[in-house]
Order: sequence, then C-alpha cells, then structure tokens
Amino acid sequence: MIAEFLGAGELQPRTAKFCHFVSRASDSSSAHSQSSAHSQSGANSQLKEETIDTGLALFFANPNSFTGEDVVEIQAHGSPVTLKRLIRESLQLGARLAEPGEFSQRAFLNGRIDLAQAEAIADLIASGSESAARAATKSLEGAFSKIVNGIANRTVELRKYVEAAIDFAEEEIDFLSDGKIESALKEIQIDISNCLEEGRRGQKLLDGLSLVILGAPNAGKSSLLNHFSGSDRAIVTDIAGTTRDTLSETIDLDGLAVTITDTAGLNANPDAVEELGIKRALDSATKADHLLVMFDANTDSAKSALELIGKYQSGLEQQLSITLVANKIDLSGDLEGHWDSGKYDSLTIYGTSLKEGKGLNQLTQHLKDIAGLTDSEPAFSARTRHIHALESAQQHIDTGLELLLSDQAGELIAEELKLGHTQLQSITGVFSTDDLLGEIFSSFCVGK
Repeated sequence: MIAEFLGAGELQPRTAKFCHFVSRASDSSSAHSQSSAHSQSGANSQLKEETIDTGLALFFANPNSFTGEDVVEIQAHGSPVTLKRLIRESLQLGARLAEPGEFSQRAFLNGRIDLAQAEAIADLIASGSESAARAATKSLEGAFSKIVNGIANRTVELRKYVEAAIDFAEEEIDFLSDGKIESALKEIQIDISNCLEEGRRGQKLLDGLSLVILGAPNAGKSSLLNHFSGSDRAIVTDIAGTTRDTLSETIDLDGLAVTITDTAGLNANPDAVEELGIKRALDSATKADHLLVMFDANTDSAKSALELIGKYQSGLEQQLSITLVANKIDLSGDLEGHWDSGKYDSLTIYGTSLKEGKGLNQLTQHLKDIAGLTDSEPAFSARTRHIHALESAQQHIDTGLELLLSDQAGELIAEELKLGHTQLQSITGVFSTDDLLGEIFSSFCVGK
C-alpha cells in the first residue's frame, strides 16, 4: 500500500492518524514501483529514510467514500515544495496523477452522485460570489436533481397511461379524451416552466455578467470602472486617451459576479497605438453581455456617441443590449434635472456625475435589473446544457399537448413524452453518452 510505504503504517477506516511521511531512497534505484514497495517492505532497515513532512492520514473504505472506492487522504502542511515531494514520492511508488474531474467522475459512475451534482462541484469551486456558491451548494445537495427527477417520474407515468389508453382503444371508454391526460400535460408544462425560470436565474448567477464600457476619450470610462471596483484600478487624468488597452475588473454586485471592462477611447482620428486599442475595445464589446456607451453630456450627445461606434463597428447597437451613460452632468449645473434618466431611440439613458457621485445608484440598480437580480436567491445553480435540455423537454410536452387537442394521436403523444423524458434524464445523467461525460468532466480542475 502506497500510504503505508510513505510512513502511514496500518490505517483504520475513518480514523485520523498522525504520521511522519518519509522518502525512502536506496543506492540501487531512486524509483520504486508499487510491487517493489511490497517486496522491499521487509527490508526497510536497508533503505535511507528522510522525513518529508508530518501530518494526518485518513482511510475511507468503500463504499463509504466520496468516490465509492477505497481512498486514503493525506493532510500535510501547505508548502508547495513539501507537497510536490509527497506527490513525487507517491508517483514513484506506483500512483498516478488524477485526470481533470476524475474523482467526481468516479463518484458519478459509482452512483454516489448524479451528473447534475457532479457539475455542481465544479460550479462551487468556480463560483465568483457568495450567492453563486450557495446556489451551487444547493445543487450539490440534490435540490435541482430532486425537481428534475420529480418531473421525469411524472412524465414516464403519464406515458404509461397513454400507452395503456392505446392498448384499450377498442373499449367503450375513450381514455385520451377523459381530461386526465390533458390535465397532467398542463401540470408538467407548468413544472418545467417554473424549473426553467429558476434555472435561468441560477445560470445567470453562475455565469455572471460581462459589461464593456465604450465611448470617446475622456468621457469618464476609467472613472466608472474605478467606482465599481472601489479602487483606483485604472489611471485617470485630464489628458484624453490615457487608456490604451482593455482593463477588466470582476466585482460582486449584490451576489452577482460582474466583469467590467474599460476600453481605449474611440478617437475619430486615432494614431497607430490608438487603433490597436480601439480594435481590442471592439473585440471585447462583441463578446459582452451588455454595453455601456458613455459620452460627455456637455460636449456630446447620444446620437453622436452611437454614430462614433457605428463608424468602427457597423450594426453593433443592433447586436448588443446597450445602456447610454451621459457623464459630467455636474458641469451643466443640472444634477437633478432631465439627466436622471431618459430614452434615446428606445435606449435607456442615465445621467451621472462621477465627480459628484450623482446618478450612480440609479445606474447600479439598472444593471441589477438587467442581470435579473431579485430579493431572493435561486433555488439551485444550472448550466447552459441544463437549460437547453429543459427547453427541449418543454417543446416535446407542448407538442404532445397540441397532438392531444388536435388529433388525439396516442402513439405520437407517447413518443413526445418519451423524448421529453429522455431530455430530463440527460440532466442527471440517467441517460447520457460517453462523449457528453468526457466533455463535462474534462472542464473540471485537475483531480476534483
């Protein structure tokens, strides 16, 4: 046993043991295999021992471990050098490094957790806010899976009833028109719709929001980034064109991870360096969830600000959701006037004074509204593939209801219920392909 040869000795299940972890080197070879470790266990006195670290060793016997297999956990001090030595010694004794997500994958394959719970582990590790972490924890505890399994079970039960109705089609009772199937389909519709709504909130919380600030030089873009980040993240001067590259900062906006990117000013007559900065600015903009277009309220207008963007990237305002920000309203002396909020060609305008701190609370609330933040947190976390599966299941249920009301085609209704059930099962991994599993677990961090 590798742990025993490292110095752990004999371990009892679920009992922590204090150990001196050692490296055992011989004159003949510096590397050992696991088999050689056993063959040499009787000749340990002939090997030179060197203590690597002291710590705890715990043995979890199957099936009472995270993976459902025999697992030894070693807890050592946090020195990167020491940990590397322990790993190197374990590898020399026959161990190998875990593949990305391998522990979670083994737990899934051994029935310890379902696929949605396995994904929640990665989501918990990657969570960018407390709210996202709490939502991922709820999914890890099975909240999402419980809802999905409940809908899936009702779907398969209804399918059985429909197939039974087909078998008794010659009887006097018309099961397809007795109202039970229609009522059950509508209940499933509502349940999937509610699950989708909660899932989209959980997905947004998990993915966060990407904001990019565009505008002419010296409009206040860097000052806005500094305001949201709560620090002087970007250099701010009275000299136009200070920012030459993109600069991003991730903030916690009431539980939502928001990445805000400051960009180089869109100069009408750029030099060679500014052209590179503008190209990067526009590249960032096309990948954003939302765009903040800033302009000087006293020297510029919403129309000219949008025209400036259109000069470099035609149609960008049609591709992205945009909020207009009219900055420096303090210079006009109209701090509480018409710049509080407004509209330009269906786009919302918020007046701000970063110097005076005016209008920023309204803008912040607007961003929360865009992100869909409410007073309550989502009941679970969800991923894009979960949303797609729920949407597909919803389409099959909708089609089934349409077939019932129009043609009462029992065989077709049963098929739609079967397809919807398959989509629901793919969320928890009851039905999944090897390609899907490989894609999911390869995105995990190493070993989790």
